[in-house]
Amino acid sequence: MKRLREILPNAVSRVVGNTDREIKDIVLDSRRVGIDSMFIAMPGTRVDGHEFISVAIHAGAGAIVCQHLPEQIEDHVTYIQVENVPQTLGYINQKFFDNPSRKTNLVGVTGTNGKTTIATLLYQLFTRLGYKAGLISTIEIRVGDRQQEASHTTPDNITLNRLLAVMVEEGCDYVFMEVSSHALEQQRVAGLHYAGAVFTNLTHDHLDYHGTFQAYLNAKKKLFDVLDKQAFALINIDDKHGTVMVQNTKAKVLTYSLLRPADIKGKIIQNSIEGLQLQINRQNVFTRLTGRYNASNLLAVYGSAIELGQGAEEVLTAISALHPAKGRFEVVIDPALGKTAVVDYAHTPDALEKVLQAMREVRQPGGKIITVVGCGGNRDKAKRPVMAKVSALLSDQIVFTSDNPRDEEPDAILADMWAGLDEGDRQGAFRITDRHEAIRIAWQLAKAGDIVLIAGKGHETYQEIKGKRYPFDDKAEIQALISQA
Repeated sequence: MKRLREILPNAVSRVVGNTDREIKDIVLDSRRVGIDSMFIAMPGTRVDGHEFISVAIHAGAGAIVCQHLPEQIEDHVTYIQVENVPQTLGYINQKFFDNPSRKTNLVGVTGTNGKTTIATLLYQLFTRLGYKAGLISTIEIRVGDRQQEASHTTPDNITLNRLLAVMVEEGCDYVFMEVSSHALEQQRVAGLHYAGAVFTNLTHDHLDYHGTFQAYLNAKKKLFDVLDKQAFALINIDDKHGTVMVQNTKAKVLTYSLLRPADIKGKIIQNSIEGLQLQINRQNVFTRLTGRYNASNLLAVYGSAIELGQGAEEVLTAISALHPAKGRFEVVIDPALGKTAVVDYAHTPDALEKVLQAMREVRQPGGKIITVVGCGGNRDKAKRPVMAKVSALLSDQIVFTSDNPRDEEPDAILADMWAGLDEGDRQGAFRITDRHEAIRIAWQLAKAGDIVLIAGKGHETYQEIKGKRYPFDDKAEIQALISQA
């Protein structure tokens, strides 16, 4: 609870009403307003919070933050008019929750692929080093050992600050957070203070939202633009967009690379389905993660840990004990039949290419790669034929199937993917709408030494169809097929 005058930002256009009043909570949803709440009239493309100001006041809101004042002014309510509600909310939350991001070491991870893996591995690593850590990721939120499911890659600003405040209260020394392009563009992370930020890579994704690749890049870059000179900015210079990210940053810039000289230089000594033998800055380490892209992710983990003051030897020892994030190159082996399945969240052309390349590098001589893949509905349609073509180029056999069709017809999504193939690619390829049946057929097609990739859903335990979520778990599907054999 705070006095309103204590949490008001400097950039206020107009205040109507009493600022010497108590604020018990800050809310975005008028349905959650209680007595003495501050209601944030968040503008939006589909729903504008300004339309619900009267509802919030009727429910007991004592203060309203808005970009334009309503026609009807209530005497018992305080109105705070600002030019930019999302940005202002960030600074209000910092004051209301006592600046939690400044009381822990918050590291943001952004990029198209690798965010979940890097954030999760950093959480694992610092936990192994004896620290209490927090994690905010696509898969889960963790406060020390306590876990809860995540609904968005990056939560809204109120939820985020409330989470950080809980993490600080419970003694988390470090917090590792995925920062999505949507969150940056929508200013969900406005006002946060970072100890450091990591850039992984930038490839084709979310153009349905951002419109152009340049707009997508600009959104990601915002994370590095707000870093102060005490923070670090760790960038992957194997991606050509890495240096663009830090053009205007005040932070200390560090680089990591598998291909060229860098502050954190990696070299793959051996790569197998069991894991990677790596050299990081001339020191060897074995890890249970597989594939070149995971080698790159591990460089980001190592570099971040060193910048956060940890010793190289201790970090490398901890890295050797890390395990993949759920649904990220999760390996399931049938020892009796000698077949292997890999469950991976790959849902962009680049991610799919990387995971298939990793499988080609570790498959047994003569072993085939069979790919089960689909594309989500209500999302970027341009990537569908591209993902189909990537699958055809790098797989020995493909089974196209439904992912999360959402409000679209699954067969229409498959038709968009099919259009990306030439006649040669289509020979021997399957289109099986039912995902359960598609996985079963792919597993039946596999022989000893083959690897079946089940791509697109990874950690998700549901299929979203026409507004409803139905239980579905790719890993559980494979495990059931193995147990039935």
